[in-house]
Order: sequence, then C-alpha cells, then structure tokens
Amino acid sequence: MRTDDAARRDVLVDVDELARLLADDETPTLLDVRWVLGRTDGHEQYLAGHLPGAVHVDLDTELAAPPSPAAGRHPLPDVADLERAARRWGVREGGAVVVYDDAGGMSAARAWWLLRWAGVRDVRILDGGLGAWAQAGYEVEPGDVVPEPGDVVLVPGALTTVDADGAAALATDGVLLDARAPERYAGQVEPVDPRAGHVPGACSAPTSANLGPDGRFLDGESLAARFAAVGVPAGGDGPPVAVYCGSGVTAAHQVAALAVIGVDAALYPGSWSQWAHDPDRPVATG
Repeated sequence: MRTDDAARRDVLVDVDELARLLADDETPTLLDVRWVLGRTDGHEQYLAGHLPGAVHVDLDTELAAPPSPAAGRHPLPDVADLERAARRWGVREGGAVVVYDDAGGMSAARAWWLLRWAGVRDVRILDGGLGAWAQAGYEVEPGDVVPEPGDVVLVPGALTTVDADGAAALATDGVLLDARAPERYAGQVEPVDPRAGHVPGACSAPTSANLGPDGRFLDGESLAARFAAVGVPAGGDGPPVAVYCGSGVTAAHQVAALAVIGVDAALYPGSWSQWAHDPDRPVATG
C-alpha cells in the first residue's frame, strides 16, 4: 500500500526539486506538452517561452496515431513511432523525464502515461506546470531547443489498458470512471462526439477535481477522499478500476492522480470518442 509521500514523488515533481535537478550534471529530459482541444498554437506558445532546455512535444501527432471513428480521436501511437519521437526529444535509456504544460498537467499526463506504458520508469509530471515555475520566480527561455538524440528503447505494456469490451465489463464488475466534465457525462452537452451521455454503469469523476485552485494536484488525503466517494479506496485494495474521457488524454491525468494514492488504474484509450461512434454500444444519460 503506497499512499505516502513516496507514491506522490514517484508521479510528481515540484518546481524547487526540478530546479535542483536541472542544476545537476545528469539533468532530466524536459518535455513541454502544451495542448488544448480545438487549439493548434501549442508550438507558438512554446517558442514564446518555456522551461530552460525543454523540448516541444506535439500531442496530436507525436502522442497519438491518426484519428478515426473506429479507434477514436487520439489512438495510442505505434510504439516504433513513439520511440522515434522520444529519441528526437532526447530521451535516454535509463534517464529521467519531466513533463509539463500550462493546464495543471491535463495534457502533460498523456506523455507521462505513454512513456510509462512504454517502459520508461522515471517519468514525472511537474506539479503546477509552467504557472508554478514562473510564480516561484524561475526563468523561462524563448526559441526552439534541439537536443542530442536519445537512445531509449520502448517496449509497450508496462501500464494496463482496456478496450471497449473491457470498459463495459468493469462498469459492472469493477469501477469505471468517466473523467469528462459532469455535463458531458450527463449527456446535457456534447461538443465533439456524435452521441451524448456516458458508458452505462460508469461513475462521474471529472479530472478537474484532481486539482486545487492553484493548479496543483490535491494532497493525498484529499485525493483519497475524492476517489473513495466513487468506490475507489486508496492503496489499491478495492475493485479493479479503469478510466476514460473524451479521447484518452485527460483520463491519463486521472490515472496519475490515482497512482498518487496507490491505485493502479487501467486506461481506456479509445474512450468516449470511440464508444460514441459505435452504434452497437449503449449510451446512458443523467
């Protein structure tokens, strides 16, 4: 059972610790993963200012395969493509990686999850992201960073995934968490996908509730209480858990939050963008 500070440090790094790490000889690879659904200016934001030495990562093209109705908006990338991208970012075999964004880790968590899934053990999310870094008085730099190519070898499967059938089964025999906004879960609005609602039996657990007003992850006690309320006790002693969202991006943030309290949750990569395109899949509302 790992609900202590060690579990949190395995997932997250704060700005002061990162500043110390960047002053060492063996610095972590820094990945800037700024992305928001419906916007395409992540690279422009990166060029305007980023953490010193950070490399830009394009979520749509490097952290996902091409979208399709059958696979969803952000299918998992082919591991060979991900390995090529990771080497371009400078990820080294056995080296540490820190990922960040400017949205509380909502997009950076996708890089955290993918690299962990592909066997990179030391990957952490910068808690509070770019905002916390700047607020603490640390410098940012403009322009592009082209690192020395890395040599990492990626092997998929270190983290668990479920497909649509597996998600449906866990909605009955375990806990399936819907990480989207409550109004999308309820079917009141659906701005992106063809049908509104949620997987029958899924529990609403919006990713945004993982964060405090400062954009940092809640403390372990608060996270434990949040997930206990939807049937997921801390420490991993409860039923099996899987998470989905719109397209498998913010659900990775939920997997990270659960890892902080010692729960190993599976990700449903296709998520609602896959489920809603399949007319044979039932939809619940309310």
